[in-house]
Amino acid sequence: MGGSIGVSLKRKEDERFIRGDGRYTGDIVLPAQTYALFLRSPIAHARIRSLSVAKATAMPGVVGVFTGEDVAAAGLGGVPCGWLVTDRNGQPMAEPPHPLLVTGKVRHVGDTVAMVVAESIEQARDALEAIEIDYEPLPAVTSPVAALEPGAPKVHDELPSNLCYDWEIGDKAAVDAAFARAARTARVELVNSRVVPNAMETRAANAHWDATSDACTLYMTSQNPHVIRLLMGAFVLHIPEHKLRIIAPDVGGGFGSKIYHYIEEALVTWASRTLRRPVKWTAERTDAFLTDAHARDHVTTAELAMDRRGRFLALKVDTTANLGAYLSTFAPSIPTYFYALMFSGQYATPAIHARVRAAFTHTTPVDAYRGAGRSECMYALERVVDAAAREMGLDPAEIRRRNFIPEDGFPFHSPVGVVYDSGAFAKALDMALEKADWKGFEARRKTSRKAGRLRGRGIACWIESSGAAPSAAVTALGCRAGLFEAAKIRVHPTGSVTLFTGAHSHGQGHETTFAQVVADKFGLSVDQIEVVHGDTATVPFGMGTYGSRSMAVGGGALALTADKVIEKGKRIAAHILEASVDDIVFENATFKVAGTDKELGWVQMSLAAHVPANYPLDQMEPCIEETTFYDPPNFTFPNGVFVCEVEVDPDTGKVAVEKLVGIHDVGIAINPMIVEGQMHGGVAQAIGQCLLERVAFSEEGQLLTASYMDYCLPRADDVPSIDTALNEVPCVHNPIGVKGAGEAGTTGAPAAIINAVIDALAPLGIRSIDMPATPEVVWKAIRDARAAEAA
Repeated sequence: MGGSIGVSLKRKEDERFIRGDGRYTGDIVLPAQTYALFLRSPIAHARIRSLSVAKATAMPGVVGVFTGEDVAAAGLGGVPCGWLVTDRNGQPMAEPPHPLLVTGKVRHVGDTVAMVVAESIEQARDALEAIEIDYEPLPAVTSPVAALEPGAPKVHDELPSNLCYDWEIGDKAAVDAAFARAARTARVELVNSRVVPNAMETRAANAHWDATSDACTLYMTSQNPHVIRLLMGAFVLHIPEHKLRIIAPDVGGGFGSKIYHYIEEALVTWASRTLRRPVKWTAERTDAFLTDAHARDHVTTAELAMDRRGRFLALKVDTTANLGAYLSTFAPSIPTYFYALMFSGQYATPAIHARVRAAFTHTTPVDAYRGAGRSECMYALERVVDAAAREMGLDPAEIRRRNFIPEDGFPFHSPVGVVYDSGAFAKALDMALEKADWKGFEARRKTSRKAGRLRGRGIACWIESSGAAPSAAVTALGCRAGLFEAAKIRVHPTGSVTLFTGAHSHGQGHETTFAQVVADKFGLSVDQIEVVHGDTATVPFGMGTYGSRSMAVGGGALALTADKVIEKGKRIAAHILEASVDDIVFENATFKVAGTDKELGWVQMSLAAHVPANYPLDQMEPCIEETTFYDPPNFTFPNGVFVCEVEVDPDTGKVAVEKLVGIHDVGIAINPMIVEGQMHGGVAQAIGQCLLERVAFSEEGQLLTASYMDYCLPRADDVPSIDTALNEVPCVHNPIGVKGAGEAGTTGAPAAIINAVIDALAPLGIRSIDMPATPEVVWKAIRDARAAEAA
């Protein structure tokens, strides 16, 4: 109605960020502020022989020192896990406790032993160094495969082994039968390397317990304040929810790492209540490397069976996933339901079977990171599809085209239980090939060869599940919460509008795009609309932002709420214009009586709603404030195609991404410019994982990449100009037709990049390389290939 959807408006929130006027948790300093620091274990696996905090307690400025014994005496709970996975034998996963402060034994470098609270950070740091602790080092295991071998050092003594679950999905018998009759098969063995999310703003928490109300306000870096309030209040601190307020102000990036409930936010809240002082903690960057939930870390074998024409008959996947030392909030679901349920990809593969074994190791816990599960899935799938193209002697684009789900094949019921509602996969591939000049590649390859370089190209046709499935469906799969979203719209007397959303913005541009959705519904300017989020005392109970759910679920809730507002406006207009409600039409911010010149403008209607002089109050309440809790009927399924070209310097092993094209079906793009920005950000992170980033542990479990000195993030010259376009196919069940956009880059680009690297190295006989394809890794692969050829 208002023409706001599909318009590339500049982000409203950017002005305050550019001017330095954003308000982050780190900016908040409260009266009588104190500061917390944590004693982290420097050893991956050890018994605590002794622990003394006497000297630290006596240090100048120290307000309190707390250990695991204090936590136990206070009756606090451990950090809960939000998803229960049942294994292939019907048994629940192993779920060991995750203590706030450990006693007895540490299980990874960074495991937290004590907390110091002091008048200043410097005094807290001095006191931390005064804590006396004696460790007895024990053998450690960091590889998930090694952790499941007989005799491996156990992470949790009370468990029979390091196995958390052995899970499967699909029809194994049908897959085995298809492989038995296949004309050709392809196989890849790969590692999806562990990465650390790196947001601009590290995690932070500042708790203030008010003695007058006996209630706490916690400012923190969170993607989902209501979920944190629920987990922390009910399961850890045992605080009634009305006594706990969570405020997540401006948050400088999350990428998944700020979804989870961490020990620090619970401990500063408890300490504030205990000390009757505000307690603040801000992670240093090494804190983040040690304690933010890591991601990926899969070891996978994928096999694809084909007929003589290269049509896919069956796919089987075997994955060992690393969960780290403890179960993070959503960790069990990432290698299972967010991973294996997407192995159909864009293809009409008749039979699929996936088995996943998840292991505890002496490493930082692992959870979701941008594209969680779906990124790992698409990487494995698109790697094996490329291997299948080589096995069949087919062009990588052609083998994909032969196996696409056709446009008239929707709704598509996949062999692993998901139902795709819509898509135009062949069209997206055609768009990508044209944009990438696929036919002109060989000329560019020859030019690179003349310059002494190796050039390769790669494709990835990706699809992911976004938003959230119905709460009934996900709870049946083990989710211990609903995944609905909430929205409230308040219309003010002068016609301006305030939106309250349970979603949280930490870089996505919600203050702009959410305003665009409602502005379009009402026929208003986005400047007339304010978006409020991030405060559990202000917004209705919502599930937050992750999994590209903000617009698909949060925006859906807003659209439905806007419809309620319009319906009430029609009743008000009908009363004032003395007409039947059925005769009122609404367009361009005006309520009209059909077939007449009688009308009532938006502002007049809004004012009338607040001045109900002659309302029939038995039929209609004054004012306009509507709320919706939207529980979606299905996932949405964003999809698309990436085409990548790389150039490899064989003398140094350096890989340069020369060209990267992305075609994206995000459903209806509310703001194409913001969608493009999301794509660019995701691709940059994909380049980081593919070519630069890797978490490395020593045999003893030491984190060797605990700072930017050792962990390499992409810089501007590592990221090429990214050429994107939209292939908009509306979601048929979403109120505004959207599918999600935030995780496309990390879901689809990794396979395209690594496929391109392998294609560049193929003339040397190299058929596989794992992430990250650093210069050292590539150079060694080239050296070994040349040595083998010479032999």
